[in-house]
Amino acid sequence: MYESKALTRETLQQSVNALDPRKEVTLALVDMDHFDHVNSHFGTDSGDQVLETLEKLLLQSLPEGALVARVGGDEFALALPEYSPESTLILLSEIQAHFLGYSDLLTPKFKLTFSAGIASRPAHARDFPSLLQAADEALYRIKTEKRGSIGIYVEAKMVLKSNYYPKASLERLSRIASAQKRTEASLLREALETLLTRYSDQV
Repeated sequence: MYESKALTRETLQQSVNALDPRKEVTLALVDMDHFDHVNSHFGTDSGDQVLETLEKLLLQSLPEGALVARVGGDEFALALPEYSPESTLILLSEIQAHFLGYSDLLTPKFKLTFSAGIASRPAHARDFPSLLQAADEALYRIKTEKRGSIGIYVEAKMVLKSNYYPKASLERLSRIASAQKRTEASLLREALETLLTRYSDQV
């Protein structure tokens, strides 16, 4: 397994909290698409190479002062001080194109892509936990609607908050998220990934 040079989530939070609260900071969550497929079809060594390649691209491509943290097995968080969500989207689109270029080398006949959700402070949140949650909700929407894309947080009620779901189920989801110290969106994304993997041979 490769040794990540990215920050931890805790260090990222401390660094963002230390920034001038009067100035804009954009947070992006970048999540590798179909990483389970990469591991199962190309091997875990290839999976490590893919993650290492993505991490290096992020570290080398971001502007000076930007921070990169690994916050999950195949998920990275980026903090870009004094960078707008729109500028971050453009930058990540360029990184996405470079990442795709490694497909033939690392995963022949399988396109490497990632999905990303973007949010900024103070436009979408006032503190780090709510900023992270906003970016996570944006990522969840992208993973649900169109993988391999990048989206900016839209301040609106998510589908999970609608009448499509019983109140008791939503309350239970909220309790689980609190107990696990995670967001509701991340738990739903995990469930979605499990479902898609289970039925991958049927679609």
